[in-house]
Amino acid sequence: MTISLEGRVALVTGAGRGIGRAVALTLAQAGAKVAVVSRTEANAHETAHAIEQAGGVALPMALDIADPVSAETATETVLKQWERLDILVNNAGITRDTLLLRMKEEDWDAVLQVNLKGAFLFTRAALKPMMKQRWGRIINITSIVGLTGNAGQANYAASKAGLIALTKSVALEMGSRNITCNAIAPGFIETDMTESLPEQVRQYALQKIPLGRLGAPEEVAHGVLFLCSELASYITGQVLIIDGGLTTGI
Repeated sequence: MTISLEGRVALVTGAGRGIGRAVALTLAQAGAKVAVVSRTEANAHETAHAIEQAGGVALPMALDIADPVSAETATETVLKQWERLDILVNNAGITRDTLLLRMKEEDWDAVLQVNLKGAFLFTRAALKPMMKQRWGRIINITSIVGLTGNAGQANYAASKAGLIALTKSVALEMGSRNITCNAIAPGFIETDMTESLPEQVRQYALQKIPLGRLGAPEEVAHGVLFLCSELASYITGQVLIIDGGLTTGI
């Protein structure tokens, strides 16, 4: 069965590269109009151009996710352009990795500000038009470390665990309005973030992943596409783990 998002409007944060870029392209291929939000203007325009080259419709926006004004600005721009907002994918995220004893307050604050508060701000803004429409799909890109924790990533893991709790809370609050909210927890995915991993860490991960490889951004995007579709209309408040089996048995 082919999933169609014709007539839908999506907003994807952190869509300039990696998983966010793959998500934006995948939703556009399914027929959605996509607002491409990235901190870097060049990246936003590059993803939007790729969508348009493939025959899709895109709107690039360069915004700082941690800025409280950004969410309202993005939502207002989308509504002015397309008069609706159906899908929100909170994907933007940063890391500031170090052991807790060495972690500076600014490293903690920066990660929580983008990864968790940013998702809160964009979700709050997006809910207004979704409630009027009585239809919406919110997908939060969390991480398996939000479920397991990870040494050297206390701030990142805490932000991703908070995102899971936010997901479940929004699902409980918005179910009666036909708005679903789910999370996807990727494992090791081939992105700029995993490219910087030390080789010994990479090899250790490969040994632990039952499928024996890192995932592709498109494989996460396919999970997003499913959760955005009518096929997932009775799924809300859930965490879909896409990790090649890494966390199986934990």
